[in-house]
Amino acid sequence: MAEVKDTKKGKGGKPAGRPSKKDSANKPQALDDGSEESKFQPRLRDTYRDKAVPALMKEFGYKNMMQVPKLERIVLNVGMSEAIQNVKLLESAAGELGMITGQRAVITKAKKAIAGFKLREGMPIGAKVTLRNRRMYEFFDRLVSLALPRIRDFRGVSPKAFDGRGNYTLGLKEQLIFPEIQYDEVASIHGMDITIVTTARTNDEGKALLKSLGMPFRA
Repeated sequence: MAEVKDTKKGKGGKPAGRPSKKDSANKPQALDDGSEESKFQPRLRDTYRDKAVPALMKEFGYKNMMQVPKLERIVLNVGMSEAIQNVKLLESAAGELGMITGQRAVITKAKKAIAGFKLREGMPIGAKVTLRNRRMYEFFDRLVSLALPRIRDFRGVSPKAFDGRGNYTLGLKEQLIFPEIQYDEVASIHGMDITIVTTARTNDEGKALLKSLGMPFRA
């Protein structure tokens, strides 16, 4: 069947049905919401609904389910000063983020110049991925179930890395803890920051939420 084009005019006289550049940049997430792949229900989402919500309501005395904090998004960020000299290292890191998350990484650029590091404004220096909805739950599940236990002498993550508003940032020293990454195929070993943004209002609520979803905090 031929594609039917929407000829209605939007603001500025542009066709309302034509996606903008901004929409195109979010294409992976849009496809995630309406594709066959999105019909799969992450087990962690079931865990949140069936176990975390009742436990948190009891612990904090919430009046209804809408007050219960939840995961909002997860941001993976890789910063590579080496990219100033070798941009291929950054391209490799971005590709690895895509393998780990199932979503294409966005290249981040320097916001200001630093002469001492030979850094110019606008130079590519990192890569990041923002996960929401199904991919967010799937990644968190793999993080706590598969990746973190692969860290040598792992005894849990720090409970002190909250920002005061229920959001948590985890720093990893190397990408090799993810099963998707093969040691023989990496261009360089690098770390990353993983920021877990929640709707919690306090650190205690945020910690209780993450703990109920399997985050292994140190005692």
